[in-house]
Amino acid sequence: MLRRVFLLLVVAVLACPFALDAQDDYYYVLIKTNMGNMRVRLYNETPEHRKVFLQLANSGHYNGTLFYRVIKNFVVQGGSSDSRKAPAGKRIGYGESYNISSEFVKDCFHKKGALCAPRQPESVNHFKMSDIAQFYIVHGRVYTDEELDKLEKAVNNPILKELRERFLVPHKEELDRLREEGKIAEYNELARKIKSDIEFEFSVSKHLKFTPEQRKAYTTVGGIPQLDGDYTVFGEVIEGLDVLDKIAALETDKNDRPLKDVIIISVEESYR
Repeated sequence: MLRRVFLLLVVAVLACPFALDAQDDYYYVLIKTNMGNMRVRLYNETPEHRKVFLQLANSGHYNGTLFYRVIKNFVVQGGSSDSRKAPAGKRIGYGESYNISSEFVKDCFHKKGALCAPRQPESVNHFKMSDIAQFYIVHGRVYTDEELDKLEKAVNNPILKELRERFLVPHKEELDRLREEGKIAEYNELARKIKSDIEFEFSVSKHLKFTPEQRKAYTTVGGIPQLDGDYTVFGEVIEGLDVLDKIAALETDKNDRPLKDVIIISVEESYR
């Protein structure tokens, strides 16, 4: 009986080679280039980006375009329609757009290999909408914990300063008077109220606090922590980081375009 069940399972797997992946509810794409391939897992936490990216990939939108912007220790960016067969020296990145609403997720961040959506600057794009007609992959660099601490302080200290000026400064004279008069209970009550107001406003502000997962990634594989919360991250390279490194190491011109074209042969929906 057990032998029969085993044989049936073997037949089922042979008939459907992806049956073993039935429990894997992620979507994958294979980015084929003339310098090698990268396999990417698309995040379920960013469903709109996943859906539109797959639609564009399956329509052949990215096929034949270039990784036209390559900055070592930063990003490799490609997919723009105007990069297809673009002559040397031509400025690229101004092809057709496909804008969708951003999907910022704390657990989806700019570690090395992250697949992300570029966008226009906030001066013309107030809601930080993604232009998924293109994409970039994070190359980045490794950070120390001390560097991450400095990045947090650079963002958080100005916020805390503004909150203290708003909540503490108007009550400074009153606090001094209560302390001088020995009214400790009243002093402590007011001080606790001010502290509570500052902490609440800080908690709902756009402050920066790296999670343990972010710190682990940024201090091991690396990434670009400064971009978190400003650009949507919707996937990650799970195979082919060596190809990413090769592309990032290419010599580029003054516009960051590689002197040797990196052609995106195709972006195809794939299986793990």
